[in-house]
Amino acid sequence: MGNLVIIMIVCADKHLQSPMYFFLGHLSFLEILTTSSMLWGLALPGMQTISLAICVAQLYLYISLGTSEFALLGAMAVDRYVAVCNLLRYNIIMNSHTCTWVVIVSWVFGFLFQIWPIYATFHLTFCKSNVLDHFYCDRGQLLKLSCDDTLFTEFILFLMAVFVLLGFLIPTIVSYTSIISTILKTPSASGRRKAFSTCASHFTSVVIGGSCLFLYMKPKQTQAAEYNRVASLMVLVVTPFLNPFIFTLWNEKFIAGFGDGMRRCCQLLKD
Repeated sequence: MGNLVIIMIVCADKHLQSPMYFFLGHLSFLEILTTSSMLWGLALPGMQTISLAICVAQLYLYISLGTSEFALLGAMAVDRYVAVCNLLRYNIIMNSHTCTWVVIVSWVFGFLFQIWPIYATFHLTFCKSNVLDHFYCDRGQLLKLSCDDTLFTEFILFLMAVFVLLGFLIPTIVSYTSIISTILKTPSASGRRKAFSTCASHFTSVVIGGSCLFLYMKPKQTQAAEYNRVASLMVLVVTPFLNPFIFTLWNEKFIAGFGDGMRRCCQLLKD
C-alpha cells in the first residue's frame, strides 16, 4: 500500500519530477511486483498445489525482480554521489535520457541474468518428494528434491550471486565514501545536514536490502532453507513495509506532495 502511494504521489506531483523520485517510483513498483510474485500462490484458493510451469514462472519473476531491484539501488547510490559531489552538473549528468536508460538497463539485466539459473535449476531430474517446505517455489528446496549431483550447479549459482552482490556493493561503497568525504569538508552545519538528509534514506534501504541478499549468499543452497525462509519473509514483509517510511518520513518535498494530494482528494469528494 505504501509503495503504491509513493508511485501515485511521484506521478501526480510536478515538484517530484526529479531523478531521485523517478528511481524511487520504479523501486516501489519493483517491490510491489516482487511481493505479488511471492503472494499470488497464497492468495488464491487451491494454489497450495501448483504446476511445474507456474513454479518456474514464480521463481523466475521473484529472483529477476530482486536482481533488478539491487541493480537499481546501486544506480541510486551513484545518483546520490552526483547530487552531493557534482551538484552543479547534476541536471546535466542525470538528465531524463540517462535516467530512462538506467531504469531500462536495470530491468533488462535482472531478467536476462537469471535465465541460466532458472534453466539450470529446472533442467535437473526431480525424483524425490514433490512437497516444498516453503510458501513459494524456493530454489534451495527445489535443489533438495533433485536426485542429481547439484554441487557444480550450486557453486555456479553462488558465484552469480556474488557477482550481483559485488555489482551492488562496489558502486554503493565508492559513492558513499566520496559522499562522506564531501560532507565532512562542507563548512556549514546546515549544508552538512542537507547533504546527509538526501542520502540517509537510500543508505538505510541499502543496509536492509543488503542484509536480505547476504542471507541468500550460501554456497550450499540445499542447506540454506531456513535462511531462505527468513530472507523471504524480510523481502515479503519487512522491506515493503519499511521502505515507504524510510524514503518519505523525513522527506519534506514528498510530505508536501502527499499533503497536496490529500487536499485535492478531499476537494474532489466535497465537490
